[in-house]
Amino acid sequence: MTAATNDPTSTDSGTGAEKILDVDVSTEMQDSFLEYAYSVIYSRALPDARDGLKPVQRRILYMMSDMGLRPDRGHVKSARVVGEVMGKLHPHGDTAIYDALVRLAQSWTMRVPLIDGHGNFGSLDDGPAASRYTEARLDQVAMAMVEGLDEDVIDFVPNYDNQLVQPDVLPSAIPNLLVNGASGIAVGMATNMAPHNLIEVVAGARYLIEHPDATLDDLMSFIPGPDLPGGGTIVGLAGVRDAYETGRGSFKTRAKVSIETLSARKTGLVVTELPYLVGPEKVIAKIKDGVTSKKIQGISDVTDLTDRTHGLRLVIGIKTGFNPEAVLEQLFKLTPLEDSFNINNVALVDGGPLTLGLRDLLVVYVNHRIDVVTRRTRYRLDRRRERLHLVEGLLIAILDIDEVIQVIRTSDDTDQARVRLIDVFELSVLQADYILELRLRRLTRFSRIELEAERDKLREEIAQLEALLADPALIRATVSNELDEVAEKFGTPRRTLLTEARPSLATTSKKAQPVLEVADVPCTVYLSTTGRVVRVDREESDEERGDGPAVNMRRSKHDAIRSQVDTTRRSEVGAITDTGRLIRMPVMDLPAVPANSVQLGAGVKVGDYLAIDSKREKIVGLVSLSSSVPIALGTAQGVVKRVTAGAYPPRPDFEVIALKPGDSVVGVAQHAEEDELVFITSDAQLLRFFQASVRPQGVAAGGMAGINLGAGATVIWFGSVPDGDDAVVVTVSGSTSTLAGTDAGSGKVSDFAEFPPKGRATGGVRAHRFLKGEDVLTAAWAGRAPALAVGTDGSARTLPDVGAKRDASGVALGGVVGSIGATRI
Repeated sequence: MTAATNDPTSTDSGTGAEKILDVDVSTEMQDSFLEYAYSVIYSRALPDARDGLKPVQRRILYMMSDMGLRPDRGHVKSARVVGEVMGKLHPHGDTAIYDALVRLAQSWTMRVPLIDGHGNFGSLDDGPAASRYTEARLDQVAMAMVEGLDEDVIDFVPNYDNQLVQPDVLPSAIPNLLVNGASGIAVGMATNMAPHNLIEVVAGARYLIEHPDATLDDLMSFIPGPDLPGGGTIVGLAGVRDAYETGRGSFKTRAKVSIETLSARKTGLVVTELPYLVGPEKVIAKIKDGVTSKKIQGISDVTDLTDRTHGLRLVIGIKTGFNPEAVLEQLFKLTPLEDSFNINNVALVDGGPLTLGLRDLLVVYVNHRIDVVTRRTRYRLDRRRERLHLVEGLLIAILDIDEVIQVIRTSDDTDQARVRLIDVFELSVLQADYILELRLRRLTRFSRIELEAERDKLREEIAQLEALLADPALIRATVSNELDEVAEKFGTPRRTLLTEARPSLATTSKKAQPVLEVADVPCTVYLSTTGRVVRVDREESDEERGDGPAVNMRRSKHDAIRSQVDTTRRSEVGAITDTGRLIRMPVMDLPAVPANSVQLGAGVKVGDYLAIDSKREKIVGLVSLSSSVPIALGTAQGVVKRVTAGAYPPRPDFEVIALKPGDSVVGVAQHAEEDELVFITSDAQLLRFFQASVRPQGVAAGGMAGINLGAGATVIWFGSVPDGDDAVVVTVSGSTSTLAGTDAGSGKVSDFAEFPPKGRATGGVRAHRFLKGEDVLTAAWAGRAPALAVGTDGSARTLPDVGAKRDASGVALGGVVGSIGATRI
């Protein structure tokens, strides 16, 4: 098929008439479609892997920065921003620009919003107000995205009409693509990337900088999964790993739902967090449709109590006689309380679309930051060299100012004065011009002192910048340090809980099942020394296993055990903090790992799981709430207490010991009566005594004397040691005069039998002889061998062989020991 077209540049000779050309329609359509597809892919729909922004988002942030809409300035009308962006950089219509601006300001869409919006920017169920009604300015974190634009850190390209320039990419001091995710539909391809936690992504990027050959497993120990803005729970980590490995995968997100007593006779489901981009009105509509069609049974009413003070709160009433857990499983299956997220990590790399895994995304971003820091360093070096050149010329003029004035006064014009200054004082043209523009007030004695100080400072800065440019390792260290500062400044705790998948148990029958069908199988909960908690499900009982609760530990990060609890999947365990508080912790939603290969790095940080402030309170151990064995506690001031088994208030959290001012719990144990309690102090004293000497007390009691402490000494470890011949004591010594974390110190491993038992409330025996310069134990532990020491980052440390005498000195260690734990209990 052909079509006629006019070519205005071709005319019939002698007549000036237009010439008609025949063009193949299929060829014309193919060429036009390809041009359109390229434009959508490269200029509209896909983000750049370096700064994680689409062109319209990048232009919005750049134009707002150029307009001076910083966080310390007032908000301006969004319509003004849209007009500036559309008129100067993005001629594609105001609707598309405003939609992008609104998304950058929505806290439920962006994990770290880049724009500070003022006014109605919409909600999960409603759209925003018109741009003439809302106001905007850059958020603080957006300043990190545009920082350094005036220091030649990125390339600028012409705008659509070649009258202005715009950045090809932003410096992006935060890993925006992973942190905020992206979504877009191009021609023949699409992208859908999940948001992540800034602190975790920065930790992974810093580890990659230090270990360029890091594997995916290494990086996932820092970035275990997405962190969605609205919280919720991710069930099914296999799809997350697939996405991190291949760039494509899927996972399910669930709402955070608790079963609460609404009144004396009514129970309800309270929803406080929803899956990503799911609004309460959508959930309510689906529930009503399910109840009307009789697909959902057991629901009496749905009330939305959401407000700005308390946040999301959706209350679902349960009819009398229905099992709330079974109803909840129906809701997970039939409503958006459980939703799927399909990951498709497509982004532009070197101008072309690529599907990227987690490691690829981090590599592209880290390389971008290395290039930014290198260009910034080179720019600053050039500017300081130029300034030093002018300062040195000005010092020459001030030192011999009379002759300089004489040369200028006897010159016929400026050009002659410039030439004579260059000849007489051996100056450059720039220095001569600078001297000719010199003001008389700069000729004071103080100006000379200031110039000499500036010269010395410039020389020092130039030397530092030259050293930085000459050493790629220093460049990478600078990138790492700047990322750490960003995480410290803008990072927030994880909001989304990561768990293994479990099936929806709702049935399609007209009546909900009265009992929850999730098998209440035996399991063990492990707490690592670095504060991670996991669940290990066991299909058979410990008696059938024949080997007790011991499991095979994979040697990896975070794999030293602080404590463990044998329980069942539908039970609760207690987490005891150093403030003496016991917090009930449901076992069901803890991440599960295979029993034959436990990797504690796959767990969640117990502080994040329980939503406690890790700077003020930390978890020291786990206990069983259903066991008949009392809980033993030891404090820093040498107090010991055994809490009567079962005497626990029915509250989510409660105090288990009345601590004295300044005291704190350092350890917790819940072992058999024949096991011994052990105190180890900072001045290297060890006391072991039988548990029977400590009478169990109620939760309100304050305990009794456990060990007599020397002057200035505190307890650094407390626990119980099981009866057996394989128990050891590990001690690590150091000096109080050195900065913590800088000196590995010395350590030793002794047989537990080397330490004779003493009575409670005595001083114990010496457990370690200090070397010259040492005066304190920095770490200690006692338990069944083999022991495992880990650094502050969770990596394993090598300990000496077993066999040292109890009061012997230690041997030098190869690395700083942050904590010590067991590989089995």
